[in-house]
Amino acid sequence: MGKTVLVTGAARQLGGRFVRHIQREPEVGRVVAVDARPPVRSLGEAEFVRADIRKPAIAAVLAEHSVDTVVHLDVHDTPATPGGGGRYGVKEVNVLGTLQLLGACQRIPGLSRVIVRSSTAIYGGGPRDPAVFGEGTPPTPSVVATGFARDVAEIEEYVRGFARRRPDVAVTVLRFAHILGPLAESQMAAYLRLPVLPTLVGYDPRLQFIHEDDVLEVLGRAVSAPDRAGGLTAGTFNVAGDGVLALSQAARRLGRPMVPVLPPLAAWLGSGLRALGVNGISAEQLRSLVHGRVVRTGRLREALGRPLEYSTAEAFADFAAAHGPGLLPPTALARGVDRIEEALRRG
Repeated sequence: MGKTVLVTGAARQLGGRFVRHIQREPEVGRVVAVDARPPVRSLGEAEFVRADIRKPAIAAVLAEHSVDTVVHLDVHDTPATPGGGGRYGVKEVNVLGTLQLLGACQRIPGLSRVIVRSSTAIYGGGPRDPAVFGEGTPPTPSVVATGFARDVAEIEEYVRGFARRRPDVAVTVLRFAHILGPLAESQMAAYLRLPVLPTLVGYDPRLQFIHEDDVLEVLGRAVSAPDRAGGLTAGTFNVAGDGVLALSQAARRLGRPMVPVLPPLAAWLGSGLRALGVNGISAEQLRSLVHGRVVRTGRLREALGRPLEYSTAEAFADFAAAHGPGLLPPTALARGVDRIEEALRRG
């Protein structure tokens, strides 16, 4: 019959795409899609179950469908939930939802594998941090004290506890960089879609991206091929495209003008714009754009046997093709600079 895979967060764009993606794997016989709200996109032949992972009823869903593989994607990096809940609602879904789900998984005897979405935000990004983070780099307490970074730190702590209590279950944690692509719904994607990009004066953070198609590929390898070449075994993996882009480079390639903001005003600006309904910017988002972060992905490359299809620059280019050009199109700006240069040369 193949694996019975339960996917949380199926009503969101990434979760829904993965539900459709994993149905094509020959090792998968059945997919159970779970979310607290109904999906707006087709989930193919998957069975949708409307359930809230924060409620104890999720244990009954796991038992009723004899689930052997759980893919936990219901982890939000946005300052509000899709249903309109604020930061408290996001934390409830991220932390309490994960805790309840793992508690339910602990009571399922036939469970063999748990895959959890995490984030490279767990490393923080301070002036004294390493230039490049590896999977063994401990989180920075001062940076992960609040917000999404703190959420993923708590999530991974609960995951480690679950792995100790259920050593018979293979647990894989995937720390994704900023997810981009034509359809991406990440907080970074929302920020880069703004017509003008607020930045902090004096800082040009280093950024890494992962294409949404590569996210599906990595998740699929973790589910369908953990015990053969090209599959992901138990453990923690950084997942990011090769290379790095500075925020200033990204802005130029998008054609988005940058507006520098003094650091003391960042929290006020982020909160004010968020209150006005401007998506893509928050105080937490501006704080994350101070130093940025870069991670090593050698463990992932070794497991897959090859690099990801998209580098950081290529993932960004695909995003830019769908959402650019902005107010300062790169081609038009280049023509203007060429005309000025020609005029100066002629005196």
